[in-house]
Amino acid sequence: MENTSTIEAMRHSCEHLLHKAIELHFKGAIRAMGPATDEGFYHDFDYSGNVSEEDFTSLEKIISDAIKADYQIKKKTISIKEARHLFKGNPYKQDWIDMIEKKNSDPTIYIIGDELNPWDTDLCKGPHVESTGKIGPFKLLSVAGAYWHGDEKNKMLKRIYGTCFSTQADLDEFLKMKENAVLHDHRKLGKDLDLFVFSDVVGKGLPMFTPRGATVRRILERFIVDEEIKRGYLHVNTPDIARIQLYEKSGHYPYYKESMYAPIKDEEELFMLRPMTCPHHFELYLSKPHSYKELPMRIAELAQLYRYEKSGELSGLMRVRTFCLADAHIIAKPDQSNQVINEVLDLIDFVCKTLGLIYGKDYSYRLSLGDRKDSKKYYKDDKAWDNAEKILKEVLKERKYKFVEAEGEAAFYGPKIDVQMRNINGKEDTAFTVQYDFVMPKRFKLNYIDEDGKEKEAIVIHRSSIGCIERIMAFLIEKYAGAFPFWLAPEQVVIIPISEQNIDYANKVKLELDKAGIRSYIDSDAERMQNKIRKAQEMKVPYMFILGKKEEENNTVSVRNRNNNEQKILDFADIKNIS
Repeated sequence: MENTSTIEAMRHSCEHLLHKAIELHFKGAIRAMGPATDEGFYHDFDYSGNVSEEDFTSLEKIISDAIKADYQIKKKTISIKEARHLFKGNPYKQDWIDMIEKKNSDPTIYIIGDELNPWDTDLCKGPHVESTGKIGPFKLLSVAGAYWHGDEKNKMLKRIYGTCFSTQADLDEFLKMKENAVLHDHRKLGKDLDLFVFSDVVGKGLPMFTPRGATVRRILERFIVDEEIKRGYLHVNTPDIARIQLYEKSGHYPYYKESMYAPIKDEEELFMLRPMTCPHHFELYLSKPHSYKELPMRIAELAQLYRYEKSGELSGLMRVRTFCLADAHIIAKPDQSNQVINEVLDLIDFVCKTLGLIYGKDYSYRLSLGDRKDSKKYYKDDKAWDNAEKILKEVLKERKYKFVEAEGEAAFYGPKIDVQMRNINGKEDTAFTVQYDFVMPKRFKLNYIDEDGKEKEAIVIHRSSIGCIERIMAFLIEKYAGAFPFWLAPEQVVIIPISEQNIDYANKVKLELDKAGIRSYIDSDAERMQNKIRKAQEMKVPYMFILGKKEEENNTVSVRNRNNNEQKILDFADIKNIS
């Protein structure tokens, strides 16, 4: 396969052919913008009519003809004045020209075809291939809506996604992966398996969990709380709301102002829905003095948080506006930092192993660093940054983890280790974090009395062990295509009596499963047994217990699994060992 830069140039060039095809096919369409992406490209355009995948045949024909024509693609630098004239009547291009002018830059255009009589000309900074004939196999994928600049206050535009590869084999492999992604998409499975719903009346990005989905949540929450308590965490509970002064003290306001909900006024005071728990936990710590003997102190909480995400960024459970974070803040002596970070990574390794996540396949590590030149975004203390980054890097190397370094991805108060996961569509998100904080101890005066009797400044390690419950649920739904491991399944067994005469025996079986803590239900609907089995398989219940006259007489159950590849007979006394 071509290298990344060549693929980007190819995809960007194919996107140019797409927006020309859009203009030719949709009369009156106004082009806006469209970049190359990690998976292909897209183009946004203003058009009042209907756009559907039925239009793709015509669009692909125009693009294919342009590729066969092998038009030259040339770059040309022009003046702001020339750009204004060239794209007069297009408000979106004029907007881009405004931004170019503010940067004191010269606009560049790309000309496809003969310069005197071009097939197309557009404002762009590139990169592009030398001619359209160098564009590889392509495919248009889907249609969506998108706000101009991703801002819901702006006009909603039409968006067409496509992709392009250097070989047909690479394109075919990608399309096969996309087909598989549809089967694993947590948004579809969440609806099909009755796990969660969204309501426009409730609000965008505000998930509601059904009894089945709430069961999965509850299992994850109990699992992580119990495990953290075993490891010395002190679980607390703090309010979902606080005075704005708390976030001004921490520095989150105004750093995170754009992602915080607007203040709520009450009796001349301003309150905020909390986007994080750090300052709440620090105030808890400050409620009384502490000795070095109490450190490290691990303050943890399953905290409901609220962050304003632009509607264009919302995506099922992956990105929401309210979520429950398994959060903790470990207040420690500076010389305990290595120990504490290792303990956190031990916990994360344990969590991933329990969830069936595989290092290198399902998740990877990223060391997120600060940008020393950006003093507005990052706290200015080069020595502290050097020390914190050195400690995190040493721990990763000691544990022999492979990791990438990402400048500018740190929190404003210090660097962090991010555990990254990719969703079924290939988009990478942060699942868990370990952050080294040297700023909050100063702002909150997080001190302790050392063994010499003197007051000294602590450090803070922020961490999320299982991350956001909503997001990890999304990852797990996609990983298992909704067929959760037995311990995590909403219902572990469905009991299927063949006739009404077997209901009493079914109740006896359920009572035994209840005693063993196994989640089950009886399907007593007046349907054929095969229909009940099919329903259970569609809901991905791990096991089905079939009960008829023979089973009742022999005090047994006939067992099927959800994959229909295992059938066996169990004695009544053994049903509690089904897992």
